Amino acid sequence: MQCRIADLRCKEVVNIADGMRMGNVEDVLVDTVSGRVMALVTPGPCRFLGLFFPGDDVVIRWECVRRIGEDLILVEIRGPCERCKRPKRWFF
Repeated sequence: MQCRIADLRCKEVVNIADGMRMGNVEDVLVDTVSGRVMALVTPGPCRFLGLFFPGDDVVIRWECVRRIGEDLILVEIRGPCERCKRPKRWFF
């Protein structure tokens, strides 16, 4: 099966270790030297009442990806996820 990076952005990520929905793929990290996909990035949980100020993004290493389906990506993450800082945005 072939898949474009643009197609990955439409897919939801689910952790099969605990059944948690992690959101849709927001970005893909690619090693430009080897051309390999290194990780998927999903948005972190919101920090204030679930509405404002999104949290740090969640980085999912490619080794954790178990299956890519038509509309879903299954990952297996047993420990804490790596976080990366999101640029600050003001919502006015």
